[in-house]
Amino acid sequence: MRVLRSLIIVGVLLAAVSVQAGNTGELVRIKQNYSRMLVPSGEDPFGLFSILSSIQPEKEISDQAVVELHQRYPFDLEKIATYLSSFTAAGMWPDINYEDKKRSGWEPKLHAERILELVKLYNSKQTDYYHSQEVEKVIHKALDYWFTAKPVCLNWWYNQIGIPKTLGTAFILFEEKLTPAEKQKAITVMENAKFGMTGQNKVWLAGNVMMRALLQNDYELVKMARDTIASEIVTGGAEGIKDDWCFHQHGAQQQFGNYGLSFVSGMSFFSGLFSGTSLAFDDKQLGILSTLIDKGYRWVIWNGMMDVNALGRQLFHHAPVHKALSLAFAASELGGGESDACKAVAAALLRDNYPAPAQNILTGHKHFWQSDYTVYRRPSWMASIKMASDRIIGAEMMNGDNMKGYYMADGATYIYKDGKEYLDIFPLWDWRKLPGVTAFEDDAPMPLIKSYQPRNKGTFVGAVSDEKQGMTVMELNRAGVKAHKAWICTDDFVLCLGAGIQADSNLVVTTSIEQCHKKGELLSWEKGQWNVVNGKQEATAGEHRFFHDNTGYIVWGNGNKMVAETAKRTGRWYDVMQMYRQEEVQGEVTTLYLKHGVSPKQATYQYLILPVADKKNVAAFDLSDIRILRNDAVAQAVYAEKKATCWIAAYKPVQLTVAAGITLNIQTPGVYMIRESGEGRYMISCASPTQREDIAELELNHKQIRISLPNGKEKGKTASVETVIR
Repeated sequence: MRVLRSLIIVGVLLAAVSVQAGNTGELVRIKQNYSRMLVPSGEDPFGLFSILSSIQPEKEISDQAVVELHQRYPFDLEKIATYLSSFTAAGMWPDINYEDKKRSGWEPKLHAERILELVKLYNSKQTDYYHSQEVEKVIHKALDYWFTAKPVCLNWWYNQIGIPKTLGTAFILFEEKLTPAEKQKAITVMENAKFGMTGQNKVWLAGNVMMRALLQNDYELVKMARDTIASEIVTGGAEGIKDDWCFHQHGAQQQFGNYGLSFVSGMSFFSGLFSGTSLAFDDKQLGILSTLIDKGYRWVIWNGMMDVNALGRQLFHHAPVHKALSLAFAASELGGGESDACKAVAAALLRDNYPAPAQNILTGHKHFWQSDYTVYRRPSWMASIKMASDRIIGAEMMNGDNMKGYYMADGATYIYKDGKEYLDIFPLWDWRKLPGVTAFEDDAPMPLIKSYQPRNKGTFVGAVSDEKQGMTVMELNRAGVKAHKAWICTDDFVLCLGAGIQADSNLVVTTSIEQCHKKGELLSWEKGQWNVVNGKQEATAGEHRFFHDNTGYIVWGNGNKMVAETAKRTGRWYDVMQMYRQEEVQGEVTTLYLKHGVSPKQATYQYLILPVADKKNVAAFDLSDIRILRNDAVAQAVYAEKKATCWIAAYKPVQLTVAAGITLNIQTPGVYMIRESGEGRYMISCASPTQREDIAELELNHKQIRISLPNGKEKGKTASVETVIR
């Protein structure tokens, strides 16, 4: 019996040793993956490094996604030489303001980023600096400065996330050269990050804890961190990946370009980091991530640039370019190159955007119904509309970011052809005249947004879509302005309607049609010919046609003053994003807008945007095919005879004569699209923007029709039914 007990004990000990050896092997593999993924190898299978190399690096960076994108740049040996020659005996770089107090773009982080850059250089066989004693000496001294000075930012994010994330990577890549004392101090730096928070902040913190665990060779803590990270690869939570394949953070707020992009980039990195180990993401987790890219992110990238409406508060210089390219890298690396499904999604994203200009394959009408955000794509152009409601937060200002974006979610409407229409226009914009927005005209400082709460009191906000075309609506009740706004997106135009416009101020109310970079002349159609608009031109009510940058604009049928303007402007990036220096930039801007006057009562507007058109077609466009059935506070309804389609936003029950032989009685408020499909057949699509109705009821040619709308977590989506009217 004693012998048997001894054998059992030996067996248990051997098993424990085997498990420990296995765990040690897993940790070694993860550290090897760090080096494989982060130390430049010279390989460029998708050509993305070549594209990155062609883009001028930024001098001032705050966005973490762009920081990490810049860490992918090929080594600039001239800059490296400057790092080495200017480095002081105190362990500092003289061009860094170590006393900086900014909450965004905090300069001491450059010290940490340079340490990481030098560590990568030290480990790379691509240059003569590989295992250079000179570089190693600078790294040790730079680390000693940080360990001694212990810089602290006023913004918690840098202390708990940004700095540990940057230095933690350097610690792992440089671990074999760290002295025992340095390693302990490195662990102390990493202890600033602890498990907690939600969404992408939770992922960042867990990633930092994982790096500390790797330094401590603590497999169980690594696994705990990995499981915490993976726990966010789910849909339907209050924040994170939503059921409409958008990403929310800071409440019910669309965050594609900010937290969402860091989430996708981070998860892509972790999917490669854990590959080849028992901690690797499973097929379901990879499937959720690849679907987020395919059904979410692919829609908001156009010609290698991210939609302005997807950037959130991060309106940095060249942000659309950098964020799109960051996404491309993340998509190409998702799954560690071992998942065919992930590869297919990456191939589709890259095909649509790189090299630009690319031939867009992804077309259709998509409304992110949990995010008050519509994207419409055609082969040669794209439109996007960003709104807010009593459910959805439209925009945020914080840490000196987006200091002028008060109206960014009040129906901002951007039209893209080459994608550069609004690139870096932010310092030059009149921020009260963002395209599509109805607001006061005022020179006063822009109001500030101070909370993560919905600010538009409007409930009726949403869209109906058959995935090919659709109608988006917004009940605006915010900042003293009320209006019903609607957008109808079809294959050759975007029709914009406004009704019930009223205000409680003695300021002039305007609706902006366009405000973009001037590209060629702005032309006005007058007396049978196109004339150049120089400076500012105002016209009274009536029909007006304009042409600029292969896009036509037709305004008609309202009592508003029409203003067309081209102007040279100056502005400062600092006024938009306070991380920048107070230097002026210049540019020319083309603006079209309507004046509704002071304290308007039930004012209206209607205008067409014709993207990728020529002057001849804009001049000859026949407005008689577009019949405005109603445009008031009861309903906004349009019938297009050539398209055999009727679009209705019914704010109250309403009866309409759509066309000869077609009568419509809508009992349930909602957004409707009724398309004739021949032989007495009609396809009826309906959505409830209030997200409170389960059944939509209407009568078409005296036939009662009931449409069961999605319920539960899918309220707000479009439901369709095909019916035959005999």
